[in-house]
Order: sequence, then structure tokens, then C-alpha cells
Amino acid sequence: MDEKILKFKKLVEASDNIVFFGGAGVSTESGIPDFRSKDGLYNQKYDYPPEEILSHTFFVRKTEEFYKFYRDKLNSLKYEPNITHIKLAELEKSGKLKAVITQNIDGLHQKAGSRNVFELHGSVLRNYCAKCGRFYGAEAVFEGSGVPKCECGGLIKPDVVLYEEPLNNDVVEKSIAAIAAADLMIVAGTSLTVYPASGLINYFRGKNLVLINRDATPYDGAADLVINESLGKVFAEI
Repeated sequence: MDEKILKFKKLVEASDNIVFFGGAGVSTESGIPDFRSKDGLYNQKYDYPPEEILSHTFFVRKTEEFYKFYRDKLNSLKYEPNITHIKLAELEKSGKLKAVITQNIDGLHQKAGSRNVFELHGSVLRNYCAKCGRFYGAEAVFEGSGVPKCECGGLIKPDVVLYEEPLNNDVVEKSIAAIAAADLMIVAGTSLTVYPASGLINYFRGKNLVLINRDATPYDGAADLVINESLGKVFAEI
């Protein structure tokens, strides 16, 4: 076993208050594309840049175009959790992992069995009528066509945080509390360049900060352990 992975395994075994903070790289091994890699959504060609399509302004002004992209690229119902999701759920069940904080909107952590999941950017699994507030599951959007409408006639909007929209304060506060209380923080599959989510790492005051990512991040120098390896390889040893 790789020396760094062995050290990581020992840190996990010695900790009983772990918090996990993950980004798009957690789900790429399930087949879900990330955003910023060379094959990611932001490097694919559309009539509009994906960053623009996934903005509040675009959603309001070009709603039908938004839903074409949304259905085509953000439907996570066909994907399954990978070894990282599964191992995290097992760690939570054992009592060692107290919270999963994720930038992902795919719902795969819950599908794997995790219960205490803080979704910073919302979830494609939840949708609400902008007029009456009625809840709709993911199928109501992904299995339909055109602009989804509620029975009351209102527009159905995914419960995801678009560009220009603020993060949910309650989710942020709970995430901060979990990070501040942890003795081991595992940050994985994220470039740590998306603010304000990336700033949450600054609330960690525990013993060990571990960063697992294929590429370097701005926080590598502050970490106690940096592993530049695939998450699947690392978590398969836990």
C-alpha cells in the first residue's frame, strides 16, 4: 500500500469526529462529468457558455434553453454511487464520520446511504413551484419536456444554487459547525477555487487536514497530508 494512503488509513482509524468536504471529483468515477477538467462541462461547446446557462439571469430570460441543457447534462438519476460514496456511508454508519459537505447536486451520497449530508449547491432531486411552493421529485423535470409547470400554473424550479444566487444560510451554518467540531477533515475531489464554498476550509481547527485530489490546490501548503491520486484508489483501502 502506498505510504501516503497508509498514513491516511491510520488517521481515519484514529479519529472519531471526521468531516468530509467533497467536490465534482467525488462523482466523476460514477461517470458524471466535472466542470473544469479538459473534458468537463465548461470545455464543451454550446450556443451559450455553461457558466451563463447555469445563471439565475439565464434561467429567467431563456428558461426553455436552460431546461434543454439541464436535462441533457445534469440528470444524475442514471448514475450509481462509487466506492468513495459507499465508504463514506460506511464511516458514517460506524459513527466516525459526522457529516458530508458536498458541492455536488447529484444526490449520490444519499443514494449510497449517507444521512447527514449538507448540500451547498442544492440537489437535482428536489424541485419546487416558484408560485405555490409545491414539491416535485427529479422525475417531474427530467422525464418531461419543455418548461415544467406546476398544476397551479407556476414554474417548477430545481432546488439548485445557480450563479448569481446565494448559498442557503442554514446549510452553510451547519457545515461550519461540523467543520469546527471535527478532529479530521478530509477534502477531496475539489480544486478549492469556487468561493464561498472553498472558504469553509478555513473554519477547521482540528488535528489533521487531508487533501485528496489529482491536481494541486491553493490549500496544499496548509494540509497535513496531500494525496494526488484517484479517490477510488484511496477509499478502497479504508
